[in-house]
Amino acid sequence: MSQVIGSKEGNGVVSIRSQYPFADTLQRLERAISAKGLKIFCVVDHSGEALAEGLHMPSTKLVIFGSPRAGTPLMLSAPSIALDLPQKILVGEDPGKQTWISYNSPSYLARRHQVSIEFTQALAAVEQIATAAAS
Repeated sequence: MSQVIGSKEGNGVVSIRSQYPFADTLQRLERAISAKGLKIFCVVDHSGEALAEGLHMPSTKLVIFGSPRAGTPLMLSAPSIALDLPQKILVGEDPGKQTWISYNSPSYLARRHQVSIEFTQALAAVEQIATAAAS
């Protein structure tokens, strides 16, 4: 079972320790996103870009994903949420080679952007996706 560190007070970040190595976690994450019928828009390879500049950091990738069908009505109802959409999940390795999955808490985003209750379910998929990838 994955270990949830939980939201840090005030910043809305949830971190889950994965049971799998970095590459496997990333692959599981991509499959979980696809299984929800969502599109991966981009994967930002932070560690790869650092390495290209002669810098070293543990494996770190940001997966940006979503659905215009789900996101558009959400942005129409609460335009400022476009700052946080599409949703993102960070997969990173700590110095001890443990893999972590981090994302913005859906409840935090809903409060931050005053999202109507009818749209909160669209934000909640990130929790199911992260849990599926980590455990």
